[in-house]
Amino acid sequence: MVVLRAKCLVAGESTVGKSALVQAFHSDATLFPKNYNMEIYLYDSGGKDIFNDLVQKNWDHPSMLCLVFDVTSEQSLGSCGKWLERVRAQSPGVPFPGVLVGNKVDLGPRRVVSAAQGQEFATANGLEYFETSAKEMENIDTPFLFLAKAFHRLYVDKTDFIKSLV
Repeated sequence: MVVLRAKCLVAGESTVGKSALVQAFHSDATLFPKNYNMEIYLYDSGGKDIFNDLVQKNWDHPSMLCLVFDVTSEQSLGSCGKWLERVRAQSPGVPFPGVLVGNKVDLGPRRVVSAAQGQEFATANGLEYFETSAKEMENIDTPFLFLAKAFHRLYVDKTDFIKSLV
């Protein structure tokens, strides 16, 4: 049996719900397909500038990215470009799967970022888009399951390529 290990960076501004999303996902024990085991190491990045040096040390060789913003804050979506740039700078030219997650959808009346705006940003940057509520445990597995499947697909593609060489 193959055990795949993936490093997933969870990035975004302070207070968008990164830690809540990671904790909700971790405690729910999501199941992955039975034909392989996958260990996803989630690196919950501090969103404040004071943590930049620490974040940089943990960001080497990412396998996947979960970029999180708060649907009640246009500024948090606007800063996603900065976070994406920082992550991609860690591994220039290395493709890895990524998702954009609009969190806090449970705060519907305070929402200022539409699903269409989130989708537009995601599409423009080669990411898949998901909406969640870590507080309500709503849709928290879906982005991580997508990332796991995409990472597995990359693994299969690489092994098929290597097999074709022999």
